[in-house]
Amino acid sequence: MNETIFSVSVISIGAMACNDLWQEKQPVRTAHSTTTLIAAGEQRILVDPALPASALEQRLAERTGLKPSDVTDIFLTCWRPVHRRAIRLFGDARWWMGEAERAAARQMLEVTSGKIGTERDEARARVDEDLAILARTSDAPDKLAPGVDLFPLAGFTPGQAGLIVSMADSTTVIAGGAVATREHFLSGKVPPDCYDVNAALASLAEIYEISDVIVPGYDNQFNNPRSYTGNAELMAGLGTL
Repeated sequence: MNETIFSVSVISIGAMACNDLWQEKQPVRTAHSTTTLIAAGEQRILVDPALPASALEQRLAERTGLKPSDVTDIFLTCWRPVHRRAIRLFGDARWWMGEAERAAARQMLEVTSGKIGTERDEARARVDEDLAILARTSDAPDKLAPGVDLFPLAGFTPGQAGLIVSMADSTTVIAGGAVATREHFLSGKVPPDCYDVNAALASLAEIYEISDVIVPGYDNQFNNPRSYTGNAELMAGLGTL
């Protein structure tokens, strides 16, 4: 059997609308998550297509030489809109999301749909669009490709899931909002708008234990700094939750 050849490339570095570690109290920029491409054998898995479609198409070409039609799979770490702006650009791909996150999104949309009624207005159109996107997605399997495994990381949202990419010499975790930025990771903090802070902290500790390289939700990838004594002590404490 031929060995699967991996590459993990950050296509677009994300940004938080309001970074609590920078003493920002209100949104000061447009939020968008980090977008990552995993090349695994014949598969091209794009994680969190967050930029507007025209911008992401250009960025994909700049970073990889690929066209949207070359992408075989889309994976959403969570349902938040800033993680999926350009998803319709990839109509030829399979769309995946963790089962628990899909279920939570469906429940939220059904409740919202019931509240706004059937009148055709902007709110109705937005909910119908989200329902159509959700219906197009499928529950992600435990293994998206050889060496690319689902990694449940609930807390940031009810059922968020990241991906573990296992290579010969390292393990990369694509964490989504479970790790907001490198600064958040080093300080053992999760975003203040987490769905469940305790669950998010437990997910952070899991990422610390398993990863060599981390792709965060709103920052560039970085190496897991296990050699930082202060960080090791902090994460050891998180692991007791």
